Amino acid sequence: MTTVLVQVRESLARRIADALPDAEVAAIASEGDLAPTVRGEVLLTMAWGSPNLAQVLARGVRWVHALGTGVDRFPFDLLGERPLTCSRGASAIPIAEWVLAMMLAFEKRLPDVWIHDVPAKDAQRTHLGSLYGRTPGLVGIGGIGAAVAERARPFGMRLRAFRRQSNLAGPAGVEIVDSINDLVASSDHIVIAAPATPATRGLFDAALFGAMKPGAHLVNVARGAIVDQEALRHAIDAGTVALASLDAVDPEPLPAGHWMYRHPRVRLSPHISWNMPGAAEILVDAFIDNVRRWQRGEPLDGIVDRAAHY
Repeated sequence: MTTVLVQVRESLARRIADALPDAEVAAIASEGDLAPTVRGEVLLTMAWGSPNLAQVLARGVRWVHALGTGVDRFPFDLLGERPLTCSRGASAIPIAEWVLAMMLAFEKRLPDVWIHDVPAKDAQRTHLGSLYGRTPGLVGIGGIGAAVAERARPFGMRLRAFRRQSNLAGPAGVEIVDSINDLVASSDHIVIAAPATPATRGLFDAALFGAMKPGAHLVNVARGAIVDQEALRHAIDAGTVALASLDAVDPEPLPAGHWMYRHPRVRLSPHISWNMPGAAEILVDAFIDNVRRWQRGEPLDGIVDRAAHY
C-alpha cells in the first residue's frame, strides 16, 4: 500500500484520504520534529517546501509534489534524485479570467468612469477602448497563457505569444514569435505568464521596456522578479507603459511606503488571481491524479525540470 505524507490543512488531507482508499494518507506537521514512526514514499508539501522538509525526506520519501504551480522558491538542493511535480495548469481558469478582467478594465477605463455625483455634460463622450482588434502579447504559453488565449479569442483579439521553445506550435489561432522584442513592440496588452527561473529573472528590463509599443498595458500574473521594477517605474513615467496591473511584485508584500502603492498608473492586487471557489481543491485534485499514476506505474504529470526550475 502506498503511504502518502501530506503537509496541508485538515480538510484537504481528508479529501485526499477519501479519494485514495487504497493508500495510507498521513497528515504531518510542517514544522518541528516528526514522530519516529512517520514514514512514507510520497510527500505533498507547499510550493516553497517546509521548515522540516529535510527531516521528512529522510523518512523514505521517493517522490515530492508541490501544492502550487510556481516552484521558484522550492529548495531543490534538498531533493537529491527524487522527482518533483507540481499542480501545473490547475489555476489557469481563474488566472485567465483575471487577465481578461484587467484588460477590459483598462480598455473601458474602470473604475475611473464610475460617477459619484451629477456627471459633466460631456461625460457620455468619454473615449473608451475595446478588446476587439487589440493584440495581447503572451509571454509564456503554458496552461495559463493558453487559457488566456482561449478566452481572448471570442473578443476578436489578435493573439501573439513568445515562448522559450519558439519551434513548438502554440494553441490554435496563436502566432508564436521568435523575438520577445517583436512581441512587445506589437502588443497593446502584454501578459506575463512565464515561470520565474534564472533565465526570466529581470527579463523586463530597461532595454525591453524601450522596445515596447508606447501606451501598452502590462499585466503580470506570474512572479514579480521577472520585472525590473525600477525600469518599470521609468517606463510608466515616460508613458511607454500606460498602466501596470500587477498581481505579482517583488518582494511580496511590498514594504510600506513603496512607490507602487501610490502611483496612479499602477494597480496592485495581493497575488490573488488564482483564487476562485474550490481553488485549493483543484490543486489537490491534480496531486490525487498523480498518486493514481504512481500506483499504476505510469509517468507522472507536471514533472519539474530541475535545470529550468519549472
